[in-house]
Amino acid sequence: MCSVLMVFLCDFCSIMLTETPFRPREKLLEKQRLFQSIHRHTYLKGPMDKLTSVAIPLALAASSLYMIGTGIYNMSNGIGKKE
Repeated sequence: MCSVLMVFLCDFCSIMLTETPFRPREKLLEKQRLFQSIHRHTYLKGPMDKLTSVAIPLALAASSLYMIGTGIYNMSNGIGKKE
């Protein structure tokens, strides 16, 4: 039992040492330099961050204000009442 475990661990370690990384090291260093040189807030540094951090919340706020305005208009004019 112990020898089987040792063989497995040795094979596992050799696989982990020879596994190639997801990205080349040069690309990683290039991305690090790019993100460290940008003088913006952390949540706005990526290419798609303006969409997720600015556009989507603005769209949600605009649609909620529209629905609130429609509801107030309908209540003040008596539209859509159940009898």
